[in-house]
Amino acid sequence: TTVYRTDDRLRGIYGTRMVVMMNPQDMSRLQVVAGEEVTLSSAAGDQVKREMHGFRVVPYNIPAGCVAGYYPECNALVPVWHYAEESKVPAYKSVPVRIYKDEGHIAIAAE
Repeated sequence: TTVYRTDDRLRGIYGTRMVVMMNPQDMSRLQVVAGEEVTLSSAAGDQVKREMHGFRVVPYNIPAGCVAGYYPECNALVPVWHYAEESKVPAYKSVPVRIYKDEGHIAIAAE
């Protein structure tokens, strides 16, 4: 999503855009808590390491198995070749990622 401020009053997020929004049931199931810092890693399947650290977990009303983050903060997770066929714009809304707890254990693979 594109909100170009550190405060997003629509989603109740303040002071940072380095967040990953997750379904609360996924958070519970995966033992990830609100405010915990995690690493996002692209799971594009092309063997290129695309990884970003320091994202804060935020509970959000989002479908189970999905996550959301801000553009352009998550830009580095999107492969150049991953774009919409007709418009040729980057396909930001369908990037598979893995989320790791800071201690290096996998928490979720969302597609």
